[in-house]
Amino acid sequence: MARYEHVFLARQDLSQAQVDALAAGATEIVEGQGGKVVKTETWGLKSLAYKIDRNRKAHFVMLNIDGPGTLVAELERQNRINEDIIRWLTIAVEDHEEGPSVMMRKNERDKKRRSDREDRD
Repeated sequence: MARYEHVFLARQDLSQAQVDALAAGATEIVEGQGGKVVKTETWGLKSLAYKIDRNRKAHFVMLNIDGPGTLVAELERQNRINEDIIRWLTIAVEDHEEGPSVMMRKNERDKKRRSDREDRD
């Protein structure tokens, strides 16, 4: 089976529960097409480099997927229909990353730096 990383950006005005529901919906689509979601990460609400459909921020979600290539076409078709998803990107990868992704490690590193700075003050 092929391996993919699928990242989508959801509108900034959605609640975290709605973002989780979008991720669950994507998981259902993948499993319905004969694939499997290996890992789901929610990277949180982040600022965008430029406005996309009047949004300055977006919720970022990443899915690691194992499955046939046909599921990517269906997943992207469903993303095109959904008004809450403003951008997405699916790439084929050799292997999935073990442990947390680079974005999650960056968040932990930033939190540690902030706490260290606060301890110095």
